Amino acid sequence: MEKTSGKKLAEILGCAYSGNDAIIDNISTDSRKISSTTLFIALKGEKFDAHNFVKDVINQGCPMAVVEHPVDGVEEKNLLIVEDTLKAYGKIGAYNRSLFKGTVIGLTGSSGKTTTKEEMAFLLSKFGKTYATTGNHNNFVGVPQSLCEMDMSAEYAVIEMGMSAKGEIAYLTSLVKPDIAVVTNVYPMHIEFFPDFRSIAYAKAEIFEGMPKGKGVAVINEDTSFADVLEKQAACYASKIVKFGKNTHPNENFTTSEIGEHFLYNAWCALTVVQTLGLNTTKAAGFIKDFGALDGRGKHHTLTLPNGGKYTLIDDSYSGQPEAMKLAINALDKISTAGRKIVVLGKMAELGTTSQQQHQQIGQLLASTSIDIVIGVCAEMKDMLAQLPPAKQQYYFENKEGVAEFLLNKLLQNNDIVLIKGARYSSKMYQVTEELLNQGKMI
Repeated sequence: MEKTSGKKLAEILGCAYSGNDAIIDNISTDSRKISSTTLFIALKGEKFDAHNFVKDVINQGCPMAVVEHPVDGVEEKNLLIVEDTLKAYGKIGAYNRSLFKGTVIGLTGSSGKTTTKEEMAFLLSKFGKTYATTGNHNNFVGVPQSLCEMDMSAEYAVIEMGMSAKGEIAYLTSLVKPDIAVVTNVYPMHIEFFPDFRSIAYAKAEIFEGMPKGKGVAVINEDTSFADVLEKQAACYASKIVKFGKNTHPNENFTTSEIGEHFLYNAWCALTVVQTLGLNTTKAAGFIKDFGALDGRGKHHTLTLPNGGKYTLIDDSYSGQPEAMKLAINALDKISTAGRKIVVLGKMAELGTTSQQQHQQIGQLLASTSIDIVIGVCAEMKDMLAQLPPAKQQYYFENKEGVAEFLLNKLLQNNDIVLIKGARYSSKMYQVTEELLNQGKMI
């Protein structure tokens, strides 16, 4: 955060100022991470209220806190009282972004946006200092945090934005104000919160609203569902629209570190941004092979088995969105291996009335592949397993308990390759991955 005075912060937030002349260069929502130059923002959640920690952080040397009401035992000069601390966080993030002199690339999409963001930042860093959202901090808390933590000396900043409902991207992009706005793809993710699939495309297209009118560049995937919606909406705000896809991408040869069409799209998207910035795409393409998949997003691990031998774990356990699951299955289908191909799939979430049909479609896809063994986890996966032919070996678990032990001690053989994927919070397949990584030695 650029150094800012208490008076200026009050001005940004539109609240009363009682005279604390503290200089702030750091913002924190964590009461354990404060200093004498930290502004503490007391956020409220369903299970917590950081107002309960305001007195403690002030007593520990934090000069000021943003709150929604007076706090017992804390002098008024140490408080900036606002109506909504979460919105106040956004205002501060937007102010810090306004001071940034480099180029801001805003990015959203239904699937793969965190990986694409990292690959984009990886390639841009070959041309100049680059800042990017940490992890997947892409929501109403994460985006302000990303903006407050920007490296103000960077030439490029890549900010990720996520959403699960209409209007969320519109708010986030109003803070980010991207010079280049990117939509990686549109899939029926979070569809239970929308009237139809097309509405998701309109929600993603809200990212274009934040661009400087008549100056911004929109980058869209021309092969994705409702690309026409994205293009139509982008035309209302962008000075230029650039597309990427199977037939429209920078004319450069490259190899990806992992197999799968989605890895190609990630690379095409990143290269298109490089090209849009007028940078050398040939140079950038040469580095793509050095960018590896992220943990939980298709990363390959070669691990030892308890009784000798080895197997490959494809950790794609971060999410279980239908289209991403299909891409992961198709990628595994194309891999050549001396052993068997195994999938461990947890339920897919937030699908509303389409849930049964979506799970059945995954089973129908699996039935047509070279995958040898299918393990379904959670009740919803019974619909998937019911689509498999008798020749395809299958197993079912009510939940993730015992899955890792079954794999290690009863199923896996030398040279097998196993894909793990599912809805992160409802199937908890990432915990199966963690158990396997903890019990197997990396090769």
